[in-house]
Amino acid sequence: MLKNNGREIQKDNDLFFTCSLIDYIARKTKNKRSVVVNALGQRQLEKIYDLADIYHSDNIEQVSDDFIQQSDIQNGTFDNVKECGYSIPSYWDMGKVYKRLIKGVANAEGISIIDALFKVYNSFISEKIDDYNSSMYYENPSYLLECYLENKVL
Repeated sequence: MLKNNGREIQKDNDLFFTCSLIDYIARKTKNKRSVVVNALGQRQLEKIYDLADIYHSDNIEQVSDDFIQQSDIQNGTFDNVKECGYSIPSYWDMGKVYKRLIKGVANAEGISIIDALFKVYNSFISEKIDDYNSSMYYENPSYLLECYLENKVL
């Protein structure tokens, strides 16, 4: 049974933290989100998702450093924060965007959350969402899902 200790069921909050951590690590290491997801790999992402309620209680700086080191994530050159000419969404804001999309993909395709996470972050929509000079990251969640499912911006 899914535990609901507030406004969201616990696993939704765990996915939110997982996506926020991915964004935090990507910003810190100047990598695309797909690079971070692929470097972390299935095992580490399952661990983060399963233990998110514990990691959420820790300092995100330390948690990110641990996973960067464990997964040997090297610094890249992708800096969508520096390139942004407008108000920059927080890594928590982006965690919410990705959480909603991943849940939608998992439901639409009948796959696990972690499988959906890999698919979303490695799809064309991730690069569109992470362009903070566009409006894609604050579009309606159902629109983002439809774009993903159609494999194009509608």
